[in-house]
Amino acid sequence: MNYTLHQLEIYKKVAELQSVTRAAEELYLTQPAISIQLKKLQEQFPQPLFEVIGRKLYITDFGKEVAISVDKILYEVESLNSRTLTFNGQLAGKLKIALVSTAKYVMPYFLTGFIKENSGVTLTMDVTNKAAVIQSLEKNLVDFGLVSVIPDSMKIHSIQLMQNKLYLVGGKEHKQLKTKISNKSISQLPMLYREYGSATRQAMEDYMSAQGIPNVKRLELTSNEALKQAIVAGLGYSIMPLIGIKNELETGDIKIISAKELPIVTDWNLIWLKSKRLSPTAEAFAEYLTTRKSEIIDQSFAWFEKY
Repeated sequence: MNYTLHQLEIYKKVAELQSVTRAAEELYLTQPAISIQLKKLQEQFPQPLFEVIGRKLYITDFGKEVAISVDKILYEVESLNSRTLTFNGQLAGKLKIALVSTAKYVMPYFLTGFIKENSGVTLTMDVTNKAAVIQSLEKNLVDFGLVSVIPDSMKIHSIQLMQNKLYLVGGKEHKQLKTKISNKSISQLPMLYREYGSATRQAMEDYMSAQGIPNVKRLELTSNEALKQAIVAGLGYSIMPLIGIKNELETGDIKIISAKELPIVTDWNLIWLKSKRLSPTAEAFAEYLTTRKSEIIDQSFAWFEKY
C-alpha cells in the first residue's frame, strides 16, 4: 500500500458527500484532480471502493469499510499534529463554526487575529442559513454558531459581538424621496425574499406583517449575494443587512430607502450549547473574542456608524 494522506482526505470527502462534484467544490479542487486521485487510490485495492450507476456515485460495502478506517487514520494524524504543537507550548486543534450567510461579512474579521496568533489551529467554517446552523449545534457538528437572532428553544451561552442593522433597499434607479416611503408604496414594490429558514427572510416577513403591508409580488433567492445582485440589476427591492452591502452603497448601486420603523436592529451573537464541553481551542477563541471584540469592531467596522 502506498496511498497518500491527500488521497485519503479526498476519498473521505467523496464518501461523505457521494459526489465528486460536491467534493471538488468543498475541497477547492477541480473534478479531474479529484478523479485522478481517486483512481490512484482505487488501484491499491483489489475490491471496488465505489461504483457509478447512471450519473450517480455509490460507495460499495467494501468502500464503506475503507471510509471508516480512513476516518480513524486522519483523526490520528490530526491528533498527532496537535499533540506535537501542544508539546511545544502552542495552541492546536480544530475550530468548527456554522454561520448564517450574511455573517460571512462579519466572522472573518473576528477570526483573523486568532488564527494568525495560533498557527496550529485549523478552521472549518460552514456558511448556511439559520435553520441549518441550529441543526449543526443540536447535532454537535460544530463548536459555535453565529446568528443574529438567538433561538428561544435552546439552552445556550452567547457572546454578543456587534449590531446587525437591516434596511429597506433598492437599486440605483430608485428615486429618493425627501420623506419616508409609505406602507402603501412599499406594498406596490416587487419585493425580493431570501429562502425559508433564513433569519433575514423571517425578519422581513415579521416587519411586513407588523406594518400591515400586503405583498404578493415576491421573488425568492437562496443566497444573500444572489439577492444583492438582483437588486443591483433592478429586479426588485428587499430588506437587507447593512453589513453585506457596504461596497454597493459606496458605488451607488444600492440605495437605502427611509421607511417607518426601519432599520431593524439586532445583534450578532456567537452561541454554543450549555451542555457542550468546549475544546481548549474553542475555549481560547471564546476568551479571545471576549477580550478583543471591541478593538476588532473599532478597527474593521467604524464605517457601520455612518448609517
